[in-house]
Amino acid sequence: MFAPPARCRHADRQPLHRHAPLALVGLVALACASFGVLSGCNTPIKALVGGKMNLGGNMGVNGDIRMTGEMVTVTRNDNTVTPVRPVVIEGGHGHGGGRIAIIDVDGLIVNRNFSGLNSMGENPVALFREKIRRIECDASISAVVLRINTPGGGVTASDMLAHDIAKLKQCRDIPVVACLMTTGCGGGYYLATHADQIIAHPTSVVGGIGVILNSYNMEDTLAQYNIIPVPVKSGDRIDLGSPERTMEERERAILQKMANQFHDRFIAQVRSARGVRLSETEDMLALGLSDKEKDAEDNDGEDAEDGSREFGELFDGRVWTGEQAVELGLVDSTGYLDDAIEIASTMAGLSANAPVVLLRRDNDRAMSEFDVTPNSPMSSLLPLSIPGLDRSKMPTFLYLWQPEPSFVTAGG
Repeated sequence: MFAPPARCRHADRQPLHRHAPLALVGLVALACASFGVLSGCNTPIKALVGGKMNLGGNMGVNGDIRMTGEMVTVTRNDNTVTPVRPVVIEGGHGHGGGRIAIIDVDGLIVNRNFSGLNSMGENPVALFREKIRRIECDASISAVVLRINTPGGGVTASDMLAHDIAKLKQCRDIPVVACLMTTGCGGGYYLATHADQIIAHPTSVVGGIGVILNSYNMEDTLAQYNIIPVPVKSGDRIDLGSPERTMEERERAILQKMANQFHDRFIAQVRSARGVRLSETEDMLALGLSDKEKDAEDNDGEDAEDGSREFGELFDGRVWTGEQAVELGLVDSTGYLDDAIEIASTMAGLSANAPVVLLRRDNDRAMSEFDVTPNSPMSSLLPLSIPGLDRSKMPTFLYLWQPEPSFVTAGG
């Protein structure tokens, strides 16, 4: 007779191998469940079983179950496994009466995935948009608190986040309160001005209303290594801002004009959002202007050849403490995150015990309102960072308070 090939004989035995592990998994799941009941544990033990399992007849467990050895748990590190979902961290767990959602804005704001050690690899702009869309579709969320802890970021990325907040307020008409944590500068403060109220810690660093473009001249450095750029280009200014050669005065003026335009946009937003109180502060500060500064104002703010413009202290890019920011009208009051939550609750007409939720993926912990998504950029695997070499990966114009040199290349 014809004997079937070995491959077919192995295939016939395959179901036996497939069901054996499932039976073992079933016994482990039963043991774990029984162990939880017998030990009085309030937290249920969940077991994931793959494939099909059929159990017939009655099954009972009598007596004590003792488990020895080690139990290994695996945490998924795929940040795309689930969409963001509300996780209650404070207050009642019911959906009735409305909830307060905390949207966290931490670290550098750039429209780019953050790849690095211990990083979730999230794009801050995309993640923010996903959270806003969840709130737009979730009628149980009645107020939003922006928890901002950032020195700023890209001009466009910051503006995109601010635009999303403006759209949310139009779509849902719910109160938005910004709370500035350790740092609320540059693009972080720009975002905060789109909220209904701004709260800052007394020790927060606030402000940084300015624009910066990181550019380098590496012509001499490259020449030391006998590296001579030979660009083939059509369009004299196509390599505008290149670190490979010295920037011409005309080219610098072009970039300066762009920076001034972005700065004007920032200033206009702050003046519009902060209203009369900020105008009074500007008038007060203007009393100490020098004759040179007054002449600059009389010229309707025309740009000087070197790009310098005088706006007084508020808009020259400097930073302030939270208490100073209150006096200047940049923020409404000093307080803490709890105070911001309470203000948002009052504005929304919610109860004192209204649930507070964070929007998180299932592999992102959410134990308290201060938890931060691990999302740190890494510019290079090498410990050496030479300014200019990774210029193509850097953000361009930045709303960024920049005392830290690593921010120069952190977007790479």
